[in-house]
Amino acid sequence: MKTENLAIKDIENLFHPATNLVVHEDSEPLILNKGEGIYVYDIHGNKYIEGLAGLWCNALGFGNESLVETAANQMQKFGYGSLFASKSHEPAIRLSEKLIEMSPYEAGKVFFGNSGSDANDTQYKLFTYLNNATGKSNKKKFLARKKGYHGITVASGSMTGIPANHKLFDLPLPNFFHTDTPHFYREQIASETEEEFVVRLANNLEEIINKEGKDSFMAMIAEPLIGAGGVLIPPKDYFPAIQSVLDKYDIPLIDDEVVCGFGRTGNCWGYETFSMKPSSITIAKALSSGYIPISAVIVPEEIFEPIKKASNDVGVFGHGYTYSGHPVACAVALKTIEIYEELNLFSHVVKVTPKFQDRLNKLGSYHFVGEARGIGLIAALEIVKDKETKQNFEPYGKIGKKIAETCQKNGLIVRAIGDVIALCPPLIITETQIDEMFDILESSLTEVEKTL
Repeated sequence: MKTENLAIKDIENLFHPATNLVVHEDSEPLILNKGEGIYVYDIHGNKYIEGLAGLWCNALGFGNESLVETAANQMQKFGYGSLFASKSHEPAIRLSEKLIEMSPYEAGKVFFGNSGSDANDTQYKLFTYLNNATGKSNKKKFLARKKGYHGITVASGSMTGIPANHKLFDLPLPNFFHTDTPHFYREQIASETEEEFVVRLANNLEEIINKEGKDSFMAMIAEPLIGAGGVLIPPKDYFPAIQSVLDKYDIPLIDDEVVCGFGRTGNCWGYETFSMKPSSITIAKALSSGYIPISAVIVPEEIFEPIKKASNDVGVFGHGYTYSGHPVACAVALKTIEIYEELNLFSHVVKVTPKFQDRLNKLGSYHFVGEARGIGLIAALEIVKDKETKQNFEPYGKIGKKIAETCQKNGLIVRAIGDVIALCPPLIITETQIDEMFDILESSLTEVEKTL
């Protein structure tokens, strides 16, 4: 097909996710067809730094031949097999063993899916099943946070605390509750200190629990840092304070590692960076470096055992996906982890983080950058009209879109989350490439600044 026809064919036939569908039809989509390392190329040959790692996914960069070879070999050997009805295959067995080894649990089990969304749906169903099986059927309510992102399926979309993911979908479902966003810059009250802020958020969480019934909550889910809600980094004492409340009322904490897992924050897991104590873990995205769809839920043995017993009482554990533990996906994920270890990639993140964060922090000097925030190799710029009052531009999101479009024109792909500009490059990025990326970002900000 001629490249000049692709944009037309896209608009005629393709239903895009997470897109303003009217605006899309009035503009030409960016059609990518090649990737090398941290760079991607469109159908016209234009080169871009992929500053969001695809969609928070691509840790190893594009065109990794080892992953391509692994996928091809597994397809030739055994291209599909389900895990239903006690059937299995080596890639799923080896990958589950490796993930338990990497987890904080001495023993446990891994349940495979296809995306972070369905993995968090699985979390919801697991804890529902567990409580019903153990005589705690009163525990039907679920806690999450405003601006948190956990997916878009019905249950995970209800966990998500972003209004645009709820409007017109009749979400969230009943029994889903959202507590405060742990973003000190935006949520601070008057002259409140960070310590006072944390205490207030913990108290507010406890207030919700007591109001709705202290024995009624099955679990709370949280990202170590909130990703798609704006790269929101919690105060250092936030999770210990929240954990204290959850422990008091026997509420498990589900750790959503979809964005943070596999080195993004400088540790293998985000829970290590932010002092979380996960009762169970959700992973996806960097599990395969985004090369193939796969997700997983990791649960400790003490959660699995009652579920196992209940499945015998019922006759079956009646949950699973056609592609749960797909052999090609599992083989690619296992190889991805092997490459992480061979490259000592998480240490590399620690090594280049000072350069990344230094370049980021310097952008705080722009008069319309209210906050430059980041940790490891993930960051955001919050764009404001007035630094002192933190007043937003009107309409909200217009300036963020303009900055993202200018960056793209100049050869850098970033994500505008309203008026927040998010950065999350492949973890293989070098210090020289970090400078290249921030040089483009800085020149784009200057270009937009001149129009204000």
